[in-house]
Amino acid sequence: MRLPLLALLATGPAHGYQLRRALESAFGPGYPRTNDGQVYITLGRLEKSGLIEGQEVAQDRRPAKRVFALTEDGRRELAAWFARPSEGGKVREDFFLKLVLGPHTRLAEPRALIDLQRSHCLAALRGLHASADGSAQHGVSRLLIEGEVLHLKAELDWLERCQQEFT
Repeated sequence: MRLPLLALLATGPAHGYQLRRALESAFGPGYPRTNDGQVYITLGRLEKSGLIEGQEVAQDRRPAKRVFALTEDGRRELAAWFARPSEGGKVREDFFLKLVLGPHTRLAEPRALIDLQRSHCLAALRGLHASADGSAQHGVSRLLIEGEVLHLKAELDWLERCQQEFT
């Protein structure tokens, strides 16, 4: 939730409800509905860490609302996120967030994100192939490496599909 909110704030100041709606609009029905409480808790944490700053804005006949804006530290954190490949068990989720939000923020283009992720996968495959050569005698190690190779190949296939859809 943290980085997607920063990405949305890169387009301009907004309050919590606007951010929740923007998330739902950007990702459509395939994205789980965002909890308002989670949005506001995350905004509070981002503000405490200096990545955003909030300001009370008066409204006619309604309580004041808190509008948040990205700080320079927040912009740097967001740029660093877009600049690194996604790793770990949630690669597709993290990468997909970048793919949808990058163009929205004008901080990353889909083609560049796909190329970065593809390069990362290919480097990981090369490393696994080198490891497999050294573990040819160990059946269990070989199976683990083969499983990771299959996951990386599937990710590369999915990246091709993303490229067709987004570029």
